[in-house]
Amino acid sequence: MIIHKGETLFRQGESGPLYHLRSGLIKIVRVHQDGSQLLVNVIVPGETIPHHSLISPNPYFGTAVALVTSEVDVLPAEEWYPALEHDPAKCRAIALQLQDKLRMMQQRIDQLTEIAPAQKLRKLQAWFQTYISPASVTDVLTQDEIGQLIGLRRETVNRLLRSQAAESGTGGR
Repeated sequence: MIIHKGETLFRQGESGPLYHLRSGLIKIVRVHQDGSQLLVNVIVPGETIPHHSLISPNPYFGTAVALVTSEVDVLPAEEWYPALEHDPAKCRAIALQLQDKLRMMQQRIDQLTEIAPAQKLRKLQAWFQTYISPASVTDVLTQDEIGQLIGLRRETVNRLLRSQAAESGTGGR
């Protein structure tokens, strides 16, 4: 199935199937009672989501929204969970996927622990280039979302982006 930029794959609190991302990028947003949103994760090709429901079903932790046009496979829960009981290779694949996600989260922690805000932004931009080149992180995330991912205020992200643009002579976005 194809979902286009900005389309919702599933909503926080609902229950349903799992999804395997073939191509594209999906953001997971946590919506609070007051309506505010917090970007908590970015899903990359090869991942099956939601991660917290790979072994046993649970309502969706957040809302999944396509950052770019993405191709996903729907994995019906009534087929997924019984198959785990009889297929050790599938369980190993889940363990490897979770290991990869932990390594990705370690990279995110590395981004967050940089002292210099400019270096935090550069590391995030380099990570995103792996998945969206030649587009830039600002093509798929707002300045607020960038700030949420690297622990900076939107105003700081704006200032850093303007500074980068001035240094490269490309102007600002």
